[in-house]
Amino acid sequence: MNHIISIDPDKDPRWDRFVGNHPLGWVVHLSGWKKLLERCFPHMKGHYLALCNSATHELKAALPLFEVRSWLTGNRLVSIPMAQLSDPLVESKDDLSILMEAAFQLSQRLHTSHIELRTFHAPSLENDKRLRADEFYKHHFIPLDKEPEALKKSFHNKAINQAIHRAARKGLKVKIANNEGDLKAFYRLFMQTRKSLGVPYMPYRLLKSLWDIFYPRNRVILLLAQKEDRTASGILFFQFNGRFSAEWEGWDREFSTYNPNHLIFWEGINLAYQNGNRIFDFGITDPNNEGLVLFKNRWGTEVMNLHRYYYSEEPGGNFIEDEKSIKNKLVEGICKCSPDFIYRQFGNFCFRHMG
Repeated sequence: MNHIISIDPDKDPRWDRFVGNHPLGWVVHLSGWKKLLERCFPHMKGHYLALCNSATHELKAALPLFEVRSWLTGNRLVSIPMAQLSDPLVESKDDLSILMEAAFQLSQRLHTSHIELRTFHAPSLENDKRLRADEFYKHHFIPLDKEPEALKKSFHNKAINQAIHRAARKGLKVKIANNEGDLKAFYRLFMQTRKSLGVPYMPYRLLKSLWDIFYPRNRVILLLAQKEDRTASGILFFQFNGRFSAEWEGWDREFSTYNPNHLIFWEGINLAYQNGNRIFDFGITDPNNEGLVLFKNRWGTEVMNLHRYYYSEEPGGNFIEDEKSIKNKLVEGICKCSPDFIYRQFGNFCFRHMG
């Protein structure tokens, strides 16, 4: 017999063991992610629903939800904020159905306007008439079922393989970051890149907290492409449960002809394989970004839809994100055109409402 419980991952050692043993477990499911979000975002609070065996007290399935409170964007439940990939930790539709009923009740108790679930492999929710589905984003990945040199044969020769060799010929070398100086060098490039793309500023404390929580456990790996004493680019990867995923990137446009990101991705694939991972992720992709889609396709990737499901108490409410909406275009314009001081202030404002 199973029953629903509310579990505190910070205090209950069953949680991280359960996540590590679950086939869908990911970095963002770990208790450290809850610490990260609640430390950096006061408007977020985690609620972890679990299906527990009444006799053995073993966790059978779970659904982490975060209460996100904002007067601007509305109060809602999200699984999971700041995550590219996340799934309800279930292995059957029946268990998911039980957890969803508990989520609906939680939403009513907290008076939230809607629930958002960001899924990848979990059993389909399409038959639940209360949910609206969205498949806007794509996911590119490479199964690491061959040695990297064998995988390389599937890469586009001119656009990828030759670019990797060009970066090496130009003297770029890839370093595995191991100190805060490396982290700060990456952060500077990360912020320059976000601003040029029209993406809001991210406070350094978020990156530093992520590093402090996950780096000691080898869950976060930062690769930097450097030429002599200059950092040309960097990519921060998550690593857990057989998956190695590119999450955050930053680059110096002065080095664009050196192809530093090509070299980092290649070294990342090698490192992921050496560490025994089964999947190398290129991260979430906006299909409207045709250049990025082409870049990822040229690595011989497989592509899947990322499903997002939305539940609202208000019939007809539309919470599906539209990357071409007036709101997002306005934010993009402010970020690109503002002086650095205004960009930082605007970013701090945005982060108080994100989720």
